[in-house]
Amino acid sequence: MAVASRLAVARVALDGGAAGRRRRRRGRPVVAVPTAGRGRGGAVAASPPTEEAVQMTEPLTKEDLVAYLVSGCKPKENWRIGTEHEKFGFEVDTLRPIKYDQIRDILNGLAERFDWDKIVEENNVIGLKQGKQSISLEPGGQFELSGAPLETLHQTCAEVNSHLYQVKAVGEEMGIGFLGIGFQPKWALSDIPIMPKGRYEIMRNYMPKVGSLGLDMMFRTCTVQVNLDFSSEQDMIRKFHTGLALQPVGTFVIFPDHLLYPLT
Repeated sequence: MAVASRLAVARVALDGGAAGRRRRRRGRPVVAVPTAGRGRGGAVAASPPTEEAVQMTEPLTKEDLVAYLVSGCKPKENWRIGTEHEKFGFEVDTLRPIKYDQIRDILNGLAERFDWDKIVEENNVIGLKQGKQSISLEPGGQFELSGAPLETLHQTCAEVNSHLYQVKAVGEEMGIGFLGIGFQPKWALSDIPIMPKGRYEIMRNYMPKVGSLGLDMMFRTCTVQVNLDFSSEQDMIRKFHTGLALQPVGTFVIFPDHLLYPLT
């Protein structure tokens, strides 16, 4: 389990109006991302921006980064909770990982039955969006709910339960189940397909150059994350320290590393 303050870098890149103009004058990169309107069966383009769409001027400074974090401070009445919930999909009959074609069918089924908009990259459905929540795919097809910013844990619980109901309803008809576990010890890397997202191919080629477990992290792990707002630097530090203190407990509970690496 991880605790993080959501920096929402995409929001910085996409903001317009006076705030956006101020950022451009200060030399921050501006990225233009094409989108499509909401509607049943609609699609949102997810292709990476072209070189012409990125306007780079002077580099960011430490002061820019600090100022951006400070701009995220909010009064307590505006605090929200955002959760991210990942799980592995598998074939019920064989217990093997599902391939992209099966994942695509699940995404299409969710879009049709529960009114999600599709996110498309190079004609491949790679995710869904509905309001402020989205469904995305991790490198090995891990199914992730990125929840909307919500006010209470009760709302978060209802959101996750609704998501799991929808995924189960569509998956059962296809003979597909889902497992929430921190690490998948039964599947080799060669068993797990890579999703058709451009940056994952880059990551797969890069990870072996900087360590021995990067590919295991990409393809054989799932996580649950909570994203919290903060009112000040001190409040952020306090929440971050609390998260670090809880992290070993959460890791031991959900990560069966003793199946991969003996405890003794």
